[in-house]
Amino acid sequence: MTLLLFDGSVFEWALGDEEGKPTMTCGGGIDRLKAVRKVADYQFGRGVGERLFPDDVRITLSRKTGRIRQILHGERLIATLNPISGLLNLTVEGARRLVEGGNPVTRWVRVQDGVASFIENGGNVFAKHVADADRDIRPMEEVIVLNSTGEVIAVGKAMLSGAEMLSFKRGVAVKVRRGASEKTKKGKGAK
Repeated sequence: MTLLLFDGSVFEWALGDEEGKPTMTCGGGIDRLKAVRKVADYQFGRGVGERLFPDDVRITLSRKTGRIRQILHGERLIATLNPISGLLNLTVEGARRLVEGGNPVTRWVRVQDGVASFIENGGNVFAKHVADADRDIRPMEEVIVLNSTGEVIAVGKAMLSGAEMLSFKRGVAVKVRRGASEKTKKGKGAK
C-alpha cells in the first residue's frame, strides 16, 4: 500500500508476502521513528506524530519478523503497531499524550457521567451512553474515550461511525481494549 502523506512524501507499506501471510515493512530508507510518526500523522492528523513520539522514544521490534512492534517512552508503552493494518493501537498513556497535547484531538467519543467508571474499568461503550462523538469516526478505527470533563478513560475500536453512535440507542459503539483504571494483565504491556 502506498500513502501520499501531508508533507507530500510517499510512504510505502508492503502488506503480505509471497505466501499471502500478513507482513509489514517500511520502504524507501525511512528510519523507524520517522515511520511511526508518519503513521500517527496519517491516522490522527498532521503534527500528531512528533507530539506523540518525542526523539527519545524506544522502538522495539518483533523477534520473529524484525518489524516494528512497540513504541515506548521511558518504561511507558505509548502504542503498538498493528502488523496487519499497519496502523497504531494506542495505550491509555498514548491517548493522554494526544489529549493533553493542546491541539484538537480527532477520533474521540465522550460518554455520560453515569457509565464512566464502568468504562474506565474496561467495559464497552454502548451507543445509548454516548454523549458526543467526532463525526469523522468510521467503524473499526482506533478511538479515544473521554469522560464529561475531557479526561481519557479508555481506548478501543469503533464499532459504529460517529454519526451512528449519536443516533443509535442500542448496540456497542466502542469495543474497549483498555480502560484507564483496568489492571495490567500478566505478561501484557503497560496501561
